[in-house]
This record gives sequence, structure tokens and C-alpha cells, in this order.
Amino acid sequence: MDPKQVVEQANKKFEQAVERFGGELAKLRTGRASAAMLDGISVEAYGQMMPLIQVASISTPEAQLLQITPFDPNNLQAIAAAIRNDQSLGLNPTDDGRVVRVPIPPLTEERRKELAKQVGTKQEDALVSMRAARHDAQSHIGRMKKDKEISEDDAHRLEKQIDEAMNAAKDKIEAAAKAKESEILSM
Repeated sequence: MDPKQVVEQANKKFEQAVERFGGELAKLRTGRASAAMLDGISVEAYGQMMPLIQVASISTPEAQLLQITPFDPNNLQAIAAAIRNDQSLGLNPTDDGRVVRVPIPPLTEERRKELAKQVGTKQEDALVSMRAARHDAQSHIGRMKKDKEISEDDAHRLEKQIDEAMNAAKDKIEAAAKAKESEILSM
């Protein structure tokens, strides 16, 4: 692997961490209905666990309501049960025989603080994965320097490029976390 590829690979891992963090933030509820809130839900259908999106369509007809229309009406009860059983969501779905409606209750102050803590935890997870990617890249550069494939100056320059890329990705994550926290904590 040449030195440029090491930096590009580290950059790619940093961007993946930022994207994954953005996806995790989308799953946190903020008092407004969002189909992404149900991304982690698995439903037992046809004798196996399947992602909710594969057994139903999800829409948001109102700001405080999710509507789930199963592709097969026989899965209606399983969908409602899967949503009800996910304690991290704290939602109580109802069904009318055709669709499952999930009212999104306003967040309590306690729940808002709990969600803000979850943002911090997810942020730290993203930063840990970025630090691991940086460590891998730096150890690769160290091996290349030790094997005399690159000079001391080149190694220093590459490590600086990796640190700059990591700092840029870290700034994106911190900005997204701060925005999500303020969204959660504002009433």
C-alpha cells in the first residue's frame, strides 16, 4: 500500500464514522415523528426476524404521528408488538385492523435529558472508531518508515494529513451532536 492510500483509507473511515453517527442521531426521537425512529425495529414475520421496512411502509401523516401500513395484514399484531416491546422508544402503537398508528407523545424533561445523554454516548462511540482508524493508519505509516519505504519527513507529513482529516471529521460530529442536543432539549 502506498502512502497516499493510507491517508485515503483513513479519510474514508473517518467519513464512514461521521455518516454512521448521523444515522444514529436520526434514530433518536425529538418529539417529532420520523420514519428513521423505527429503523432498528425487527418484526417476527413468516417465522423469522425481519426489519420493519421489509414488512411495511412507514409514513408521517402528522408531525406527532407515525402510520405503518403492513404489506401483509397478518403481520399487523407482530408490528405493533415489536414497536411496543422496544423500551428505548417508549411508544405505544394502536391498530385498527388495517394500519398501525404510533402517536409520538411530547418528551418529558427527564426523557429529554436521557436522550441528550444518548447523544453524548453515540458521539463518544463515533470518536472511538475514528481514533482506532487513526491508530491503524499511524501504525501503518510507522511500519513503512521502519522498513525505509518512506522518509522521516514523509511520515511526519502523512501523520499530519491524517490528524487534519480526523480533526475535520471530529468537528462535523461535534457540530451534529450539539445541534441534536439543542433540538432535543428545546421545547
